[in-house]
Amino acid sequence: MIQKLVIANRGEIASRVIRTAKRLGIRTVAVHSEADARALHVGEADERVSVGPAAVHDTVLKIEQIVAAAKRSGADAVHPGYGFRLESGELARACRGAGLTYVGPATDTIVAMSSKLSARSLAARAGVAVVPGSGAVAGPDDAVGEASALGWPVMLKAAAGGGGLGLQLVRDADELVRHFAPLADKAGRLFGDRTLYLEKALAPAHLVEVQLAGDALGHLVHLGERDCSLQLRHQKLVEEAPSFVSEPLRERLFAAALDLGRLLRLTSLASVEFLVSAGEPWFLEVNTRLQVEHGVTEMVTGLDLVEWQLRVAMGEPLPARQQDLRFHGHAIQARIHAEDPARGFAPATGRINRFLVPRHPEVRNDVGVVQGEVVAPYYDPLIAKVIAHGPDRDSAVRRFAAALDDYRIEGLPTNLDLLRSIAAAPAFVRGETATHFIRAELGL
Repeated sequence: MIQKLVIANRGEIASRVIRTAKRLGIRTVAVHSEADARALHVGEADERVSVGPAAVHDTVLKIEQIVAAAKRSGADAVHPGYGFRLESGELARACRGAGLTYVGPATDTIVAMSSKLSARSLAARAGVAVVPGSGAVAGPDDAVGEASALGWPVMLKAAAGGGGLGLQLVRDADELVRHFAPLADKAGRLFGDRTLYLEKALAPAHLVEVQLAGDALGHLVHLGERDCSLQLRHQKLVEEAPSFVSEPLRERLFAAALDLGRLLRLTSLASVEFLVSAGEPWFLEVNTRLQVEHGVTEMVTGLDLVEWQLRVAMGEPLPARQQDLRFHGHAIQARIHAEDPARGFAPATGRINRFLVPRHPEVRNDVGVVQGEVVAPYYDPLIAKVIAHGPDRDSAVRRFAAALDDYRIEGLPTNLDLLRSIAAAPAFVRGETATHFIRAELGL
């Protein structure tokens, strides 16, 4: 039984984990930098441990500090949340080596999926079709040769990392050569790995991910799928559950994801991402953690995925078997960021002078800030997520648009107007969305 849990993250996901942990009778510890000393999640936790000044790479990302904070507070478990550089397997290995329960998959699973090249290889072994692509490319000349064989355009991608970072669409050899070194440098800086590879650019396409859950007793289920096609510069912005695929294709996606989950012997949550183009699903990657968009799955299943994570980490079986799971209605989520539209949606900073969230039935607000808080430049600009549910997509769209209209955030720029434009776009209302939607419909 987990008695005390360190949350190795911040913002809305830290608050999200704290809520479930408290409901289960688990004490919580917020690990924070000086910039977050008055943050919402720090006040919500039972205990707090400061790890120093507000420089992101010197504080919450330092694994040894997280383990030391757990030891100092008497905690027996660590929840990684999502994001940062906590997905390489290093944190899981350090926690387990220190005798702490890590709330996530086996370390070997995380390591195997932390490289997209390794993930592609394992997916092929499981019989899952992968997006046509290359192995690691040694340099621009090698990449141009591989791209010519694949056919232009291609995606130049970092082998490590996630979150829509470390990728670039290139249409010809000149673009590929121009972007190669900067992307390798960025990958090295963000992920500690400069390795790049290529994938064939498939368009139009839908990005669809299947939510899996497994336990140490060998049980494995899917929890439905999500459509994550609405993106701004490869960053997910609006997500839905279920997706727009046909029922036969949905079953193919579930079967492929489960085959891969069995090969991985998955013991926790993971999401298997596919590109669906011309009616065919192609494997992209596996995220071995809770996803930012997990709330839409919770809304259509009525489940608490953080509770599932915690129970599995404590050695319990999955709370439900596949035949017991039911899916109800439709859910849509938007990510509300502190971003400046006038600067190409670059992250924004400043004090939140007014912060009001809508109180609509069937609308959930996962927030990471409070009125009066200062959004600092050190971390991700995500400040809230709004999730609307309805018995069908039409009702979910109406509730989603109404909730966005009623949000009030003043004091710093946000992407709320962009989200409202998406919600009002006729093609979105009709469900005619794909990965090129924001560029094609809104010119961004």
